[in-house]
Amino acid sequence: MEPYHKSHGIMPSKKKQLTIFTRYPQAGTTKTRMVSLLGETGSANLQRQMTEYIVNIARNLLEISDIDLKIYFAGSDAEKMQDWLGADLSYQQQAEGDLGDRMKQAFEVAFAQKMERVVMIGVDCPDITEKLLLNAFNSLKNHQIVLGPAVDGGYYLIGCSQFCEELFGEIAWGTGEVLLKTCQIAEEMGLSTAFLETLADIDRPKDYSIWLKRRPL
Repeated sequence: MEPYHKSHGIMPSKKKQLTIFTRYPQAGTTKTRMVSLLGETGSANLQRQMTEYIVNIARNLLEISDIDLKIYFAGSDAEKMQDWLGADLSYQQQAEGDLGDRMKQAFEVAFAQKMERVVMIGVDCPDITEKLLLNAFNSLKNHQIVLGPAVDGGYYLIGCSQFCEELFGEIAWGTGEVLLKTCQIAEEMGLSTAFLETLADIDRPKDYSIWLKRRPL
């Protein structure tokens, strides 16, 4: 890796990127499936807390590994995101379209920027740790895909060592078939896939107790 020379402004070239997908915590527009339990304001507060929790883990990861961090957001603008999470982070508006379209675009941009390993997460899984993220990046040394299966049949993490747009098409997002369909596509393409441990996302009122156990005091 090329060293940093302050006098010449040459920064180290990072080859790994952690991408976090989130939404600005505005009442009525985020965590809407939790409204029946928490109300609109409470659901927005949950979104805020969970995002801050995951971003803090990402910051810890940056302290121990040479990783680029990108926050892909919706429901706001970069200035509000900076005011909320800090001006030291890099923000990018999510693309238009369904979740698959938005994830595909984020991966495409990362690999166009010469990234070699890209790991993407949301903010709904409080059991994500720095160690788990490092394991995901390490898995991409020998596999083209890494997946973190979610209890509900989706995935809380996906990572790639190459751009694979087919992984994000023809999938019914938000259903219990997401992981299975993704694995089928990867197998059809001949992509080697590594798996992390199965964890729970917090999407519905029945999941809220998981957050209460995991949230920082």
